[in-house]
Amino acid sequence: MKHRIVVLGAGYAGAYVAGTLARRLPPADAEITVVNAEPAFVQRLRLHQLAAGQEIEAPQLADVFAGTGVRLRLARVTAVDPGRRAVAVADADGGSGEFGYDTLVYALGSHAADRGVPGVAEHAFHVTSRPAALRLREHLDRLEERGDGRTVLVVGDGLTGIETATEIAESRPGLSVTLLARGELGAPLSTGARGHLRRACDRLGITVLEHTGVEAVEATRVLCADGSALAADATVWTAGFAVGPLATAGGLEVDEDGRIVVDRTMRSLSHPDVYAVGDSARAIGDNGLPLPMSCATAGYTGMQATAAIVGHLTGREIARTKLEYLGNHISLGRRDGILQMVDQQARAKPKYLGGRKAARIKAGIVGLSLWTTSHPTFGLPRRRHRLAAPPQEAPRTETLHPRGTVG
Repeated sequence: MKHRIVVLGAGYAGAYVAGTLARRLPPADAEITVVNAEPAFVQRLRLHQLAAGQEIEAPQLADVFAGTGVRLRLARVTAVDPGRRAVAVADADGGSGEFGYDTLVYALGSHAADRGVPGVAEHAFHVTSRPAALRLREHLDRLEERGDGRTVLVVGDGLTGIETATEIAESRPGLSVTLLARGELGAPLSTGARGHLRRACDRLGITVLEHTGVEAVEATRVLCADGSALAADATVWTAGFAVGPLATAGGLEVDEDGRIVVDRTMRSLSHPDVYAVGDSARAIGDNGLPLPMSCATAGYTGMQATAAIVGHLTGREIARTKLEYLGNHISLGRRDGILQMVDQQARAKPKYLGGRKAARIKAGIVGLSLWTTSHPTFGLPRRRHRLAAPPQEAPRTETLHPRGTVG
């Protein structure tokens, strides 16, 4: 019987793992299935551009995996049962099903975190998914139709908040953009980079409010911790990310943020037939600190998990890949950016790169990420190793509905 590998999620991490495993493992021995709710690959690094009104590529996953041997199941994951080695899914048209796995790769990513602030879910927009970015885009279109002077309030001055605020301000100059920072604007950046960021905000006409906490979000305003209220025709929430509850509900060991706790090879500490990658994993980097939620982390953890799975199944030595956090590349619209490197303790180095060159580097990184995802079996020598021994397969689970059968 074939060893069944199921990859949950086809973002930067999941698509890479599935494609690389297909390249490394012979189809006679391994069956690889990817489960993803959306039919297209989502360039999450560019969703702020989509919301601002630009067009970005969204390759169809059926085309991405065509000819690779990877089986694609378009469905939403509703439950994970690692004790039974089973996954439950729901289709867009109401169908549901359940199927088993021998090795599970958990790559479901993250979503906007409301941090317990009332009204965020009901009234705020975000850019952590393609549907959400399109909803914000349509709302901004309506605001522009109503005339100049409408206010867009971006809450959170992390990388997503900075990129969203600057992109909207540049693409839609008729709108008034305000960026709320809980502390000093760009606090993790070097002194020079913070100055560059402030100049970019001034150039784009962005109002920056520092040391401003948010107590609640309402339909047309935000209530601040100091008792003041800020009018907003659109509130965009970028104040952090969280992972979904499926891993916790399934009994996997997770941290306080719900991320699966893994060892150095991305293997779950509580369930060794489960691997976690990307935002879903609490992985410790080579510097001894938890890796941040980022595209770079998706790449590093995906490479390590792939090496571990191939090693375990073929009996070969598991390659140790780097788990690094080198820095941040931040776009400030289409013609400006910041490249900030960090030291081994994740502190900003004094020097930074800003301006058009930094913007071009960011665009190059984003373009390379799309290309590698669109060519999932490219990048490694075509070496396929037979499994070391007949795989021990979990009992086949019964389907809950005929549509639930994988195939």
